[in-house]
Amino acid sequence: MRVGQQPGDSEETMALNLSNLKAPKKANENKKRVGRGMGSGMGKTSTRGHKGQGSRSGSSLMRGFEGGQMPLHRRLPKRGFTNIFRVEYAVLGLDTIAELGESELTLEKLTQHGILKKRNGLVKVLANGELKTAVTVHAHKFSKAAQKAIEDAGGKAVLLGAAAEAAPAA
Repeated sequence: MRVGQQPGDSEETMALNLSNLKAPKKANENKKRVGRGMGSGMGKTSTRGHKGQGSRSGSSLMRGFEGGQMPLHRRLPKRGFTNIFRVEYAVLGLDTIAELGESELTLEKLTQHGILKKRNGLVKVLANGELKTAVTVHAHKFSKAAQKAIEDAGGKAVLLGAAAEAAPAA
């Protein structure tokens, strides 16, 4: 037992100080030096074995190669597909709009508050929660319930971008 060590204390739980510092395991070992003679233990074949593909210079196998066995990425079933034309919207709920306490919400204000991550991202407003104050909200899409809730509270739902052009003029 060391000085200052209590019975039952293991070295892991003991406080680390200058008297009990030591290097981590394998920190002081040298790099494996292959092909440096018989006495090194890694001479002659330099740990590559005799003959075969892996023993030759310039040998490299493709990623996932399993020695001719059907590779895992080909054995597993493939399902579904990724729609490359998918349009993603950042979702904004009425409860979040109410918490912000703004009278007019534009894309710039949404990025300042950290709600909109991409600078040129698309925003869709959904009717999650309630809105009691009049707010003018600028977004690319509104659910029908959200648009009704904003207008019932005395605010305006302003469509942005191509959605505004497609909307019928009233």
